Amino acid sequence: MAGATSVVAITWVTRLAGLLALISVLVPAGRRTLRGHVATWLELPHEATVGAATVALVTGVLLMLLATGLKRRKRRAWQLAVAAAALLTVSHLGLRHTLGAGLVSLALLIALIATRRYFIALPDPVTGRWRAVRVFLQLTVAGIVINFALLSVALAPLSVGDRLAQSTLALVGVSGPVVFPALWLEDLSAAVGLLFGIGAVLLAAYFLLRSAEPAPELTDEEVERLKGLLGERDSLGYFALRRDKFVVFSKSGKAAVTYRVIAGVALCSADPLGDPEAWPGAIEEYLEVCRRYAWTPATMGCSELGATVWARFGLEVLEIGDEAVVDTDSFTLEGRVMRGVRQAVSRTKRAGYTARIRKAEDLPVAELDELRALAATWRGTDTERGFSMALGRMGDPGSVLVTAEHDGQVRGVLQFVPWGEKGLSLDVMRRDRTADNGVNELMISELLLTTPAQHVSLNFAAFRAVLEQGQRIGAGPVARLSARTLRFFSRWIQIETLYRFNAKFQPRWVPRYLAYPAARDLPRVGVAVFEAEGLGGRPSGLLRALRRA
Repeated sequence: MAGATSVVAITWVTRLAGLLALISVLVPAGRRTLRGHVATWLELPHEATVGAATVALVTGVLLMLLATGLKRRKRRAWQLAVAAAALLTVSHLGLRHTLGAGLVSLALLIALIATRRYFIALPDPVTGRWRAVRVFLQLTVAGIVINFALLSVALAPLSVGDRLAQSTLALVGVSGPVVFPALWLEDLSAAVGLLFGIGAVLLAAYFLLRSAEPAPELTDEEVERLKGLLGERDSLGYFALRRDKFVVFSKSGKAAVTYRVIAGVALCSADPLGDPEAWPGAIEEYLEVCRRYAWTPATMGCSELGATVWARFGLEVLEIGDEAVVDTDSFTLEGRVMRGVRQAVSRTKRAGYTARIRKAEDLPVAELDELRALAATWRGTDTERGFSMALGRMGDPGSVLVTAEHDGQVRGVLQFVPWGEKGLSLDVMRRDRTADNGVNELMISELLLTTPAQHVSLNFAAFRAVLEQGQRIGAGPVARLSARTLRFFSRWIQIETLYRFNAKFQPRWVPRYLAYPAARDLPRVGVAVFEAEGLGGRPSGLLRALRRA
């Protein structure tokens, strides 16, 4: 607890020191307010004062960037913060004012050194170190070259040494040996130098400190080991075989946790694989990886048993919705409650639609490729959605493909992946947007009526309980407001629509949970969840930058 408190305090003092540095340079009122006159014996040349102001400006911004890394206990962020705090303390002496800001930076330096034992997290496996060096060199060289060319064109012949010295010193706001005939030309040269100098430091710091996201990929050996841990218990277990994940195994090898790193969150899905008695060993290994790299641990879509185990390791648990599971031995299209599905199926059959159910390994390669292409065309978004209940590929051995055909053309396709030996889990549900309504109902009902599987998992219904409670007679104002809010967001995200569709098949509802460290981590975890599921998140340009080596 003391360590966590110290880290939080250091984070805020770092932000304060950075803010005061910016105020001391950019805001005259702040300079007058914070002014504390240094002894009169400290008289520095004007160039030194300008250089000190430049250093204060850059290190102030740098400290504010470093605060995030310090919050995550990153060792590299601590090392850079110590250097930045020392440099900032010296630069405040050069400014000959803002004694208060200088004392804050000095206090920060002392506090950082005193708490160094808390900052032990390693850099992320994929780091921007060499990219940071490359960006820094590229921008500094570009600044020197541009200024060198400017001096060569605009001024009388100068020696190469003078032009090079002037161009280099301009990067830190210091005047060189060149005497300018016009003030505007001197200001232009200084502005070019400072722009490239500050940009080089800040962009290099960004690439050095960013939460780089290693590109995960399960190896063939890991996939085979994971397949050996699959069982009948969890309907979402097969989705752990997505290739875009990392995996850690328990020391006994009887359990495993798969995850992906998104926005500093090591996001798991569903329950750990393997023997539930061995789950704690796999979770311990996973949490150790999170501590090592200062990642936020979180898991989405876990079962009640999984949530109970995660809670034993100190994670908070939140119910986020229900999975619709249909027991095939009791499924029928008869009865009043199934009237809607029955009518939809009859209507599509009368229109000439038929459903075909086949195992993936029984399809010719050419037909399987065609189905993949159609599914991608009908997807409706640029990115594949799904993480906890999506495999991300079609045609795995053991998968079941259901197609709806009309006049010899495929108009809809479903893929179900294995749920142990006795079940199936819905993975892909796509249809031609010009196809008649009821195509999905036809494919699902035909599968439920003919499959030898005992239970079939359909879509996940987010916040189903909230929607149901909000529409009950006598529901309170909070319940009604929550339901209305979800219905509002359903315009962009399928929340109520999926719930209504699932409910047509009279499933039993299996609650699913989100596990996370603390309430303060929910915004970051939420971004990771939305991005993993393909529902939004960080801008695509930022993601491309993060994924570059």
